[in-house]
Amino acid sequence: MTESLTTATGGGNWWSRPAGGSEVLRVAAPLIVSTLSWTVMTYADRIMLSWYSGTAMAAAFSANIVWFAVLCFPLGVCSYANTFVAQYHGAGQPERIGLVIWQAIWIALGFTPLVLLTILLAPWIFGLGGHSAESFQYEVDYFRIITYASPAMLIAQAAAAFFSGRGKTWVVMFVDTSADVFNVGLDYLMIFGYGGFPEMGIKGAAWGTTIGLWLRVAMYLVLLLLPHHRRVFHTLRDLRFDLDLTRRILRFGGPSGFQMLLDVSGFTVFIMLLGRLGTIPAEASSMAFSVSMLAFMPIYGLGMAVMVLVGQHLGENRDDLAARATYTALRMAYGYMLCISAMYLFVPDLFLFGFQANQAGLTPKELAVQEMATKLLRFVAAYNLFDATFMIFVNAIKGAGDTKFILRVSVALATLLAAFSYLGVEVWQFSVYGCWMLITAWVWIAAVTFFIRFRQGQWRTMRVIETDGAEEADPRPNVAAEPL
Repeated sequence: MTESLTTATGGGNWWSRPAGGSEVLRVAAPLIVSTLSWTVMTYADRIMLSWYSGTAMAAAFSANIVWFAVLCFPLGVCSYANTFVAQYHGAGQPERIGLVIWQAIWIALGFTPLVLLTILLAPWIFGLGGHSAESFQYEVDYFRIITYASPAMLIAQAAAAFFSGRGKTWVVMFVDTSADVFNVGLDYLMIFGYGGFPEMGIKGAAWGTTIGLWLRVAMYLVLLLLPHHRRVFHTLRDLRFDLDLTRRILRFGGPSGFQMLLDVSGFTVFIMLLGRLGTIPAEASSMAFSVSMLAFMPIYGLGMAVMVLVGQHLGENRDDLAARATYTALRMAYGYMLCISAMYLFVPDLFLFGFQANQAGLTPKELAVQEMATKLLRFVAAYNLFDATFMIFVNAIKGAGDTKFILRVSVALATLLAAFSYLGVEVWQFSVYGCWMLITAWVWIAAVTFFIRFRQGQWRTMRVIETDGAEEADPRPNVAAEPL
């Protein structure tokens, strides 16, 4: 059953065949644009904060990582609605899709009080980092404000699954990009005090992101309740709580959420410990990681497309097409990563130029930060292909429902990263470059692990939806008539 990489990607018309380049790109391109718009927004936000204060930039990066770590579990559960929607869509059961989306939204609202409680814990959380008093205050301020965007982040992720799970990813692109463009403009006005706003610095950056995320929710809910969607997918009639379906979403999405939580928590420990090496390593690492998101986020969008396509093809009981879509996406990811890694190696200043407002008159500290960030981008180039491998295969087996394996591996990997980061900084006294060797090795191990799991093929027989009667159903009802 298991195909070799050569067999899966070679032969026939690679572009036009089922699960070929055209199908993958049709689903992936809008998701790539959507995730890239978030990346560009975050990148622009970091650049504007670096003009305001290098310390503020590094603090916003640390606080944002912690915020995302807090959100990871419920975010992973809510986003797993994609797999349910994709498999119901592939199995020809559109009447179940609205119910799935509302269960994910109720789950998002259920987690909201717990997430908001972390506002009270912010001083304790960032006190553990041992950063300077100025960094500590910036981190607490940013975290407390952006946490008010947490319900919006979760609800938007759940609502977006209605479109992305059915392959209507251009809707996700439109909503997310519109909100992110609004966010960038608002950040500029609120950070520096233009357009009638007071100068708010790092608080302005946090409020801009928060308002932008709530705008995203409003747009998704309006689209979700369009008359066609209410009629075909029952998006209003099934605005109710379904205990059985919620349990299944939690059963399969819970391990996916824990995987995100563990991965990001290990990375968060790494970032917080890195801050103890001094302001120059902290700022240089913040720059390098912000630039690396330009490589990572498009692949994240491609990985989301893989999860959708694997779910749809397994819903059709076509595991061969699910495998082919995965390998097709992998080839695309490798092509992109090779290009951007070469740019990191040969023209790094192209990405770092904007972080300093006055390139002609850099201070010795700013020069040191920029020189170190240039070297750190070499580490990013060293793990980019492995990062792409990891993202494609972990999303492929997520699309099938193999989330328990993902959880077990993530526990081991997150523990390793956190433990070796602590030992590297506190015991072995690694330099910043030694610490970055750790993160590089961690990505390599994760990539190889999930590639092997995919090749073993257990995912081919897995499903998250009810299977009784699904094979007799009309495989793709109402597809031609769907306006969105």
